[in-house]
Amino acid sequence: MNKTLTIRDLHASVNGVEILRGVDLVVPSGEIHALMGPNGSGKSTLSYALMGHPAYEITSGEIIYGETNLLDLSPDERAKEGVFLAFQYPHEVPGVRMQDFLRTATMAVNPGKFSLAQFMDRLDASMSQLQMDKAYLARSMNDGFSGGEKKRAEILQLMLLQPTLAILDETDSGLDIDALKIVSDGVNSQRGPNFSALVITHYQRLLNYIQPDRVHVLHKGRIALSGGPELALDLEKHGYDLLKEEAAPAA
Repeated sequence: MNKTLTIRDLHASVNGVEILRGVDLVVPSGEIHALMGPNGSGKSTLSYALMGHPAYEITSGEIIYGETNLLDLSPDERAKEGVFLAFQYPHEVPGVRMQDFLRTATMAVNPGKFSLAQFMDRLDASMSQLQMDKAYLARSMNDGFSGGEKKRAEILQLMLLQPTLAILDETDSGLDIDALKIVSDGVNSQRGPNFSALVITHYQRLLNYIQPDRVHVLHKGRIALSGGPELALDLEKHGYDLLKEEAAPAA
């Protein structure tokens, strides 16, 4: 089922401080959009607001996914609606085996869709594609993992849960070139008419592998610029001085 993400005039605050100041954004089904912007512009806040983190207060606006207002749903209900967030800093879950975590999450988000045997087959294939040793399955989820290992575990969840909307919050941070390519291949394997993604990044290097249909720049809590993939190249060349040039009055 094709579902478009539509964000209208979204305002959000953290501890009483307004971070998002009227975000308008549309991500059609089947498209991958990149979200860039200076530190502190609100990129991670937007990702948490989309997923329903309780510390992020939505003060006005709406988030419509398909025909559903996500603001009416709890985080787990949003996951069942097909929304997935890959964290910038994945949490460690000591005492919970990775295999148990992955199986429970997959069955909860997609009840009745997979048998245990089908899940194990998909788990094996996905780990092979991500070049992850099966020994990770017996370890606690993310406990003692390196930054790169945690990011692969996030993309492993993406591949197993098969969301229709993925929000990737700086998935490239902490990855070397080889790991970046492997993780990007995992994301690209999900591309199709029923899958869309919002890829949050600072760097063009990720977008060399996960090629976006559109690029947006978040600045001071609003979308300040939007364009095609060439916009990311312009930012790589000129930095965020490009925002000043766009804002400058015509002579």
